[in-house]
Amino acid sequence: MPEEFVEKLAGYRSPDVFNPWGESDPEHDLDTQGPRIRRRQLSAYLQERIGRAKVLLLAEAIGYQGGHFSGIPMTSERLLLGGLQHKGLVAADVFQGQPQRTSSPAIKPEGFTEPTATIVWGFFQESGVDPRSVILWNAFPWHPYHSARGMLSNRTPTDEELAAGHQVLRQMLALGRFEKVVAVGKKSAAQLEQLGIAALEVRHPANGGAGKFRNQMRKIVTSG
Repeated sequence: MPEEFVEKLAGYRSPDVFNPWGESDPEHDLDTQGPRIRRRQLSAYLQERIGRAKVLLLAEAIGYQGGHFSGIPMTSERLLLGGLQHKGLVAADVFQGQPQRTSSPAIKPEGFTEPTATIVWGFFQESGVDPRSVILWNAFPWHPYHSARGMLSNRTPTDEELAAGHQVLRQMLALGRFEKVVAVGKKSAAQLEQLGIAALEVRHPANGGAGKFRNQMRKIVTSG
């Protein structure tokens, strides 16, 4: 089931949007195997969680420092490559098996790292939360970038783009049958409200919000 979902996800194309599972980043990927590796990694991540995860944690969009190269929302390549073990974060918490890098080491020798991803995975580790009890996802599940600045940039998705993401989100909700949906930040909360999906909201961990994010998440995951 996750494999079919990922294959459909890989088919999306839109200007100024990078699809990590369907497209190569010719300037920054290690080689042409990037999309295949990212599909495999997302499939493995979902396979270990679909039917088990009780919570869907929803942010806005894939970022270039996270899922663009790892293939997994709110998850950095550096975490998968073992570069965050000093923070207690290990690749086995994401999925079993051997992760592979898809970015060129010439750009970031240790792989890209995303502050939000590190905070989210750090929360699991610090709070003793089973990382397989939560699925990380995005309202717009692909990576929107500024054409003038290239793929190593992020931008807010357009309304038209979000509409395409909403179709995927509904598929994810049907697959997961979650007990709780949690929006990371006001933008994600607004998307869920627009769709009529009941959700809780937590502070986005960026820009000084990490402490409040952790406290709010702790209450949600321990409230039963």
